[in-house]
Amino acid sequence: MEELRLNKAMQAMPDIQHFFDWAEFKQTWPQQTDFYQAKQVVTLLGDELWQYSKQQAQLGKLVDDRPLYWTRLGINAFIKQHSIGFSESETIALVELFENVSRGRSDLAYRQPVEKRILLTGFDPFLLDRNIEQSNPSGLAALLLDGTVIEYQGEDGLVRAEINTAMIPVRYEDFEQGEVESLLAPFYAVNNVDLIATISMGRKDFDLEHFPGLRRSAKAPDNVNVYTGASKSNPIVPKLSGKALSNEEFVLFSLPVKAMQRAKGPYKINDNKKVTTMSKTFSPQHLNELSGEIAVEGGGGGYLSNEISYRSILLRNKLSSSIPTGHIHTPRIKGFDKQVNQGIFLQIKAMLTEALSDI
Repeated sequence: MEELRLNKAMQAMPDIQHFFDWAEFKQTWPQQTDFYQAKQVVTLLGDELWQYSKQQAQLGKLVDDRPLYWTRLGINAFIKQHSIGFSESETIALVELFENVSRGRSDLAYRQPVEKRILLTGFDPFLLDRNIEQSNPSGLAALLLDGTVIEYQGEDGLVRAEINTAMIPVRYEDFEQGEVESLLAPFYAVNNVDLIATISMGRKDFDLEHFPGLRRSAKAPDNVNVYTGASKSNPIVPKLSGKALSNEEFVLFSLPVKAMQRAKGPYKINDNKKVTTMSKTFSPQHLNELSGEIAVEGGGGGYLSNEISYRSILLRNKLSSSIPTGHIHTPRIKGFDKQVNQGIFLQIKAMLTEALSDI
């Protein structure tokens, strides 16, 4: 379904098809027959696309998350259509490998001699049938921040942090197959970063989501037009590897919220405690106030923004990790606005910088 939108996207945004040069791959790929060599080729191409995309953004040449998304889809479609020498299962494996690498998941090594390490996730654009030109500030933030170092000058001296990022698909099936857990488990297991923040596009201002909820209740489809059948009157428990994800209706974030709220910028930064349960909508001050309630909407809503936050915090708790974890909802934009995107990004960076004082 995502790939079927490509023609419409190229008509609306024709410059995207010239964003990244993969002509040599197009020419040589149909002759590939060796699976091991093919894996090396798609790994190299995926890494080139990821590195090029973040380089273009960080150098200010193209401050936009959409070319990465649509180019990835174009290459995925080409691999599927021209993998003559491979079985169906091999082709699926090659597409999955390219997906992971081009989303930054193979580029998460920390290399700088710094005091702190931060891991962030951004999301693909979504609801593209409503607006094919939609961008996502969280994806742009991931491109702009990956591999960068931020600094906080405190009373006790200079604190520096290296940031790594990865891009998450807006697809229910990927979540249920463990997309979030497989990405984050290695970090929670050994506590080798100092902050994990998931980021997505949300409401009017910034919201730091205090109480993520278990259930899906949004009627909106994902990017492959899957509808879960969930609603506010019928909230659904998501799965992990075929089993119900959890029986905990709400979890508690652990972001350094007071420090992050000091970040200057054009938007308010809310410590959002508002939730909806089957019995009421309210703003509890403590997790125990939610005991016995059935989640309809967590702080992050009833869609995948809320779910990535719930899954990350649930995994942190299961692995007895001490890494501060939570979700940043950015202000919402319509379509694409470079200036607004830039303002959102700078305030995210300021929030992370302030967080260094308290992690």
